Amino acid sequence: MSEYAAPIDDMRFVINELCDLDGIGKLPGYEDATPDLIDAILEEGGKLAGDVIAPLNHNGDVEGCHIDNGVVRTPKGVKEAYAQFVDGGWNGVPFDPEYGGQGLPWLISTALSEMWSSANMAFGLCPMLTQGAVELLAEHGSDDLKARFLEKMVSGAWNGTMNLTEPQAGTDLARVRSKAQRHGDHYKITGQKIFITYGEHDMTDNIVHLVLARVPDAPPGIKGISLFVVPKFLVNDDGSLGERNDLRCVSIEHKLGISASPTAVMSFGDNDGAFGYLIGEENNGIRYMFTMMNNARLAVGLQGVAIGERAFQQARDFARERVQSRDAGGAGQEPVAIIHHPDVKRMLMSMKARTEAARALSYYTAATLDTAKRHPDEGHRGRAQALVDLLIPVVKAWSTDNGIDIASTGIQIHGGMGYIEETGAAQHLRDARIATIYEGTNGIQAIDLIGRKVARDNGATVALLIAEINGVIDDLNALGDENLSVIAKRLEEALGSLKLATDWIVACYGRNINDALAVAVPYLALMGHTTGGWMMGAAALAVTKSGATEPFAMAKVATARFYADHVLTDVSGLAEKVMRGGPSVTGINFDEI
Repeated sequence: MSEYAAPIDDMRFVINELCDLDGIGKLPGYEDATPDLIDAILEEGGKLAGDVIAPLNHNGDVEGCHIDNGVVRTPKGVKEAYAQFVDGGWNGVPFDPEYGGQGLPWLISTALSEMWSSANMAFGLCPMLTQGAVELLAEHGSDDLKARFLEKMVSGAWNGTMNLTEPQAGTDLARVRSKAQRHGDHYKITGQKIFITYGEHDMTDNIVHLVLARVPDAPPGIKGISLFVVPKFLVNDDGSLGERNDLRCVSIEHKLGISASPTAVMSFGDNDGAFGYLIGEENNGIRYMFTMMNNARLAVGLQGVAIGERAFQQARDFARERVQSRDAGGAGQEPVAIIHHPDVKRMLMSMKARTEAARALSYYTAATLDTAKRHPDEGHRGRAQALVDLLIPVVKAWSTDNGIDIASTGIQIHGGMGYIEETGAAQHLRDARIATIYEGTNGIQAIDLIGRKVARDNGATVALLIAEINGVIDDLNALGDENLSVIAKRLEEALGSLKLATDWIVACYGRNINDALAVAVPYLALMGHTTGGWMMGAAALAVTKSGATEPFAMAKVATARFYADHVLTDVSGLAEKVMRGGPSVTGINFDEI
């Protein structure tokens, strides 16, 4: 079983060259984000991930979580590792110093989050959701709620959860039945929630649940849902913990993967009703919760990157050591390490190229989010936010689809040994499988992309994106380099397919919405492949313009060329699916088959 080493060289390259760290550091409030400081943070984060968190991954998967006299116990060593994480201030990297945060860009927190999830995806889920809860409270909470909860949540001493769905509701939150009864200056919450990640555990003194529920006179459907803070322990005015709230963990789920992450069924108000604080105004809960959900969707997309990286490292190391069959192109008859065989090289390059493309697109989206939050010009902020809104469903869905496929390819490289749990390769695939499902299935992300992000503005934001990509194509062609010219040609062809497919989606969505929805997933894949190619082309351009000749730079160009030849060439077929495939889906009646 391989160890994990954070890919700091690639992280640093993407942050500096593709995400313009210098420009991010000029945004108001981010002046401390200097390259030297970021390098030091990445190095120390890599040590914590590789030396402390990663060694718990396999044993945590085997041991899992269990309930002991009503308390959920996490696997051996996890509680102590989380204490080191909190003591190091890692949870507070992107948050306001007023509440104990470090005030650094989300771009940097994104790179660190990749490390935590690569090292141990089950572990990384806890800070991932806490950070989303912090962002939601910071944006929508009252001054009293911020004073009562944020400092402890920013540090990670208290974790946050997202309590959305219920047994009868699934993704359809309009069917949420949990109730909130007004009770003086607070509310009494009753109901049951399912699939609550880190809903109960032994790692923190308090757990701050964000719970969707309905007040008695709420309108029906999605417009009648409110959002509440419901802590495990009530918090006194002086910040100390008070009595236990009326909530409990009914059970924890037995899952395909991420076994070290407790996924709880939570019951609120079995006795007198759980004490809850209203966030914002009644009946606006879904609007507030989208702050946390968008944060989580970006973070989940990053889990696809993280699993891809971990699976790639393990497959590469295995291929270097596994000796089998002679080199078909060589003169020798002795068997060689399988990393010399062309098909194994192809698989490894596919893993590497798609992971690097997804990493770059995820980091770029985080950097654009920083611009949307901090740029002094309102128009610039608005354009950046529109691009973030467009790219988040792509990052979430495309990166997690990649993560599953990359982890599966890693098993293939291991051969029969990959199917044996002891090697650890199978765990990556099992862990990756949930990421395409939670925080909105990838089909829902695709529907959101074509409806709210493409059709709603008649493709205007996609047109801005296409203009950005065209600029990179022009720069690639201008250098007269053979590899760059091929990359430019493939990217230009993919961009043409994206434009045709986008025009079709805009025209079809209003005319025949079901035909458009039937091809939403291939449209999202098309956009993912193309924007990933944009990032890879920009990477090859940056190292070529720098004149660097070291192996890292040469590998960047070679990986971008592979991506152009093996991934971008699939885009035209995806465009055909988008423009021709709808009727063969909608015309089927499964009641008759």
